[in-house]
Amino acid sequence: MNFGIFLTPFHLPNTQNPTWALRRDVELVKHYDMLGFDEVWFGEHHSCGCELIGDPITMIAHCAPQTRHIKLGTGVFSLPYHNPLWAAERMIFVDHLTRGRAMYGLGPGALPTDARMVGIEPSEQRDAFELDVDVLMHLIHSDEPISVKTSRYALNDAMVQLKPYSDFEVAVAAVVSPSGPRIAGKHGLSLMSIAATMQGGTDALAGHRRIVEERAREFGAPAAPRSTWRLLGPMHIAETRERAVEDVRHGIDLWFDYMQNVSASPQFSPAGTTTEERIRWVVDSGVGVIGTPDDAIEQIRRLQEMSDGGFGTYLIMGNEWARFDATKRSCELFAEHVMPVFQNQNTRLRASERWARGHHDDLHARQAAALRAASDKHAAEQEAKSLATD
Repeated sequence: MNFGIFLTPFHLPNTQNPTWALRRDVELVKHYDMLGFDEVWFGEHHSCGCELIGDPITMIAHCAPQTRHIKLGTGVFSLPYHNPLWAAERMIFVDHLTRGRAMYGLGPGALPTDARMVGIEPSEQRDAFELDVDVLMHLIHSDEPISVKTSRYALNDAMVQLKPYSDFEVAVAAVVSPSGPRIAGKHGLSLMSIAATMQGGTDALAGHRRIVEERAREFGAPAAPRSTWRLLGPMHIAETRERAVEDVRHGIDLWFDYMQNVSASPQFSPAGTTTEERIRWVVDSGVGVIGTPDDAIEQIRRLQEMSDGGFGTYLIMGNEWARFDATKRSCELFAEHVMPVFQNQNTRLRASERWARGHHDDLHARQAAALRAASDKHAAEQEAKSLATD
């Protein structure tokens, strides 16, 4: 299993310097890279005062030279807000700049306040998204020009003059409705289950995978393997549950207020009005983890069962429930204690330790005998030299 961060990012609204908030995001990406996380995804939002990244492709280009190994993705690029020609060209451009470390996550747009500013009704977004993905995939993969006319844009013999550097991954966001899985299956694209732990999202998990496979058969293309399926959920861990709870008191109320009263996203509807109620809701509902590495392991195993066959990557929802240092520590504990459980990193280490334990007494005795023999040999040589001198 791979692991990553879905860095929307949520920043505590109206309480901080936005320049410093974005700098913290970059520092976290560098930290994730050092810890061995596989990927990080940047959101695209333009309103509501909390999610500050307006252009995830620029964020990828900015973070790439400051990191070494981690892959960087748009999580997600709101395709109906953009002309597909420029969307294809910009991604291919950053694919070259990063030498294949970029990934393209796509969605219809999460915030209705964003869509309203560019004149798109929520009822239009999903149909527009499906058409735009059709156009985008042609522009990325085909050498043939394409002409399209919609109410939002026109393309006349359009083509991207630069071929992709790599066969970069394209993933489609899925929340609760079947629209994301339908598009992913149609084009053989990866699926990113944004609301995997939310109410309604967990019930839809296995069904979403079935839709992907059915649509792939319908269009005569292979479905993307389960190893490309990503599940997302919030998580903050510490050495003890009590420490984790104290950590999230820093920002969980502001995050809940944003989700409940500002973002107008019914697919993300957390419950609770007091800090204690909100913490209990996260833990008791199974939506997220506020606890220890063992709690994180249990959550991921639960999602494996609910996915009815497994998935490839677990993404931690980045938020500011905790302070910067506590957030970094949470990721360190995750990398140290959770990731190895699912990546089989310690199987040979444990086997080596078990073998050595089982042979300890015999090898200890033989090693001690060898040391005594070496000492006796040296003493004998010294005695012989002494006698020869005399």
